[in-house]
Order: sequence, then structure tokens, then C-alpha cells
Amino acid sequence: TQAAPALTLKRAIELALQNSADLQLAKIQARLANNSAQITKAEFLPNLYTGSGAGYTYGIPETPGGRAPALFNVTYTQQILNEPLRGQAKELQEQASAQKIVLEDVRNGVIVRTAMAYLELGKVRHSLELLRAEQDSADRILQVTTGRENEGFELPIEVTRAQLTKAQVVQRILQLEGRQDELEVFLRLQLGFAVEQPVEILPEDLPGEAEQEGANLVAMAMQNNVGLQLAQADVRAKEFRLKGEKRGYFPTLELVGIYSVLGKFNNYTEFFRTFQRNNFNAGIDVNLPLFSARTKAAVGLAQVNLEAAKATLSNRRTEVSTDVRQKTRSVRERDAAKEVARLELQLAQADVAVFQSQFAEGKLNLREVEKARLTENERWMAYLDANFQRQQAQLELLRAAGQLDKVWQ
Repeated sequence: TQAAPALTLKRAIELALQNSADLQLAKIQARLANNSAQITKAEFLPNLYTGSGAGYTYGIPETPGGRAPALFNVTYTQQILNEPLRGQAKELQEQASAQKIVLEDVRNGVIVRTAMAYLELGKVRHSLELLRAEQDSADRILQVTTGRENEGFELPIEVTRAQLTKAQVVQRILQLEGRQDELEVFLRLQLGFAVEQPVEILPEDLPGEAEQEGANLVAMAMQNNVGLQLAQADVRAKEFRLKGEKRGYFPTLELVGIYSVLGKFNNYTEFFRTFQRNNFNAGIDVNLPLFSARTKAAVGLAQVNLEAAKATLSNRRTEVSTDVRQKTRSVRERDAAKEVARLELQLAQADVAVFQSQFAEGKLNLREVEKARLTENERWMAYLDANFQRQQAQLELLRAAGQLDKVWQ
């Protein structure tokens, strides 16, 4: 069978967004919040009910709800003016809208986890290639050292050192192979691959670059940071609730109507002058609060909740500003560390070239050349680690500043 083409980072993120169970759950929660908000809002829409209150009566005909027993009835209700209830409805609607922000945060999390796993897998596989070459060099060094020890030119401790170097390389290979397996399993789950399907990737760097100016990043974060948007939405929701509770001293007005079909067997003629089988009543139900302890308590609670939400928002703004500046510094530090690792690698590569030239001239033995190659491989892996740490810092900065879409656009 033909091997599947290697995945690009962009394609991996697209597949992860399509197959993420976390994202599907967040979408369900968003629909749940929206439907919950509609329940309270429905009180301000026409509501029509039908039923029956037929039953045996002895004495004045009435039901536990105060209505006359009816063979059949239709009831209509619709809230027109009820500010506390309207405030609750707007609060729930704002909270439902905030679930879209939560959904965006979950989406960002999927992008970050997928990108980090993809980039780390590339780093691990490259490191394994270097370590396997390093293992060959360690084998050659051990052979040369053992031969020199047999000839009396080396102490036994040098053989032990060579054995230790080889053992350390083997240990690191096993550790990286374990990490490679973990990353492949994670990516298969994220991308919706079969259990045994190979994960082929391309060596890539992050395509998006965040602004390096701290002030610009802070301004972007103040507009796009998910945590800050959630705090702002919570303040708006609490403001709606407080506004509604303060208007709890206003009258409430509800449209009501009822149609009922009565039966003579409920003794209506014994207690009323006339009997009418079909009855219809419609009008408005108005309540004017003269004194309401509940309203006063509700206003107090809503006020405290709003103050708490505003305090949380203020703290969140400070945290976002500090966090973005810290992550900006971290990216610059990782950039510097990557440059140091690159120069060390360049120097090690130059040393190998010099040693190989001297070996060809007979000025150095094979062991010294292999040691230089070991050093070069170590510098390569240090460079790969520094580059991956920089990529991690870059992803965290992009997420904090709300620019994560740059990773895959």
C-alpha cells in the first residue's frame, strides 16, 4: 500500500479541530446555555395551555387553584412588564453569549496542544537520528579504547568511561523512543487516526510571528484575550441583573386569558343565578409593590455580585498585561538561547571539519574524531531543544495576545 502523505502543521490543526472531543463538548455546552437562556425569555412570549379540571364537587364548585371546575379549558399568558424577570433573562442571554468565548478558548487549546505535540514530535525524531549516529560513534570509541587498553596504552578507567558514554546514549535513545510513542498516540487521538496508522510529519517552524513590541501586544491582548473577554461578559451580565432588580419596585403587567367549558353536574345552578357552559375571560394582571423586602434583598445581592465581577475584571486586566509582557521577555530570551545554541553547533561543526582534516594527515587518531562528532551531535540536540523551547514560548505569547490564528492561517 502507498504510504500516506506527510502532514503539514496546518493540516494537523485542521484535523484536530474537526475531530476534537473537547471542542464537540464545548459546542454542546454552548447550545445548552443558549437553550437555558430561552426558558426565561419565553415568559415574554405568548404561552398557550390547554387541559381539564373535571371532577366531583360537593358544595361550592372550586379547584385547589381557585378556578371553577371545567370540562375543558384553554389558558393564555404573556409577561409584558416584569423588570426583574427581564433582567434575569438578559443576564442568562449574556452568559450564553459568553459560552461562545469559552468555545473559542477550547478551540485555542486544541490548536496549542496539537501544534506543540507536532513540533515536539519533529524534534524528538530528529534527536533520535542524531543519537543513533552518536551510538555508532560511541561504539567506535569503545572499540578503539579497548584495543589501546589491551596494548597497554590506556588505563582500564578509560574503557569504563567509554562504556558509560555508550550506555548513556542508549538510555537517551530509549527515553526518546518512549516520548515519541506518547506523542504519536496523542496525535492519533487528536487527529482521528486509526490506532496503528503511522503519523508522518514534516519538519516545520511556526509560520506566525507575534509582534515583539510589548505595548502593541498588550493592546491586542486587551481586545482579544479570552479570559479578559469572559470577565467583561460577566460584568455586563451582572449589570443587566442589577438593572432589572432595581426596577423591581415598578409594577408588573401580564396579559392573561382563559376559555373554559363547564358542566352542570358541578352544581353551578345551586349557587349561581345562571349557568353558562362556554366562558371566556381576558385582561391584564397588574401588581404594584408597595413594600417588598425581597426586592431590597435582591438589589443588594445583585450589587455585590456586580462589584465582585468588576474587581475580577480589574485584576484580570492587570494579570493579562503582566502575563503578556513576561511572555514577550520569555520569547526574546528563548531567541537569544537559540542563537547561542546555533553558534555552539556551528563551532562544533567546524571542529569536526578540522579534526577530520588532521586525521587524514595522520595527526589525530580515530577516537578524537569520534569524540568531536559526539560533541557535534550534543550541540545539535541542544539547538533542537532551544528551538522547541522558543516555539513553546511563541505559542504561549500568541495565545495570550489573541493572535493564535497566525499559527495556521
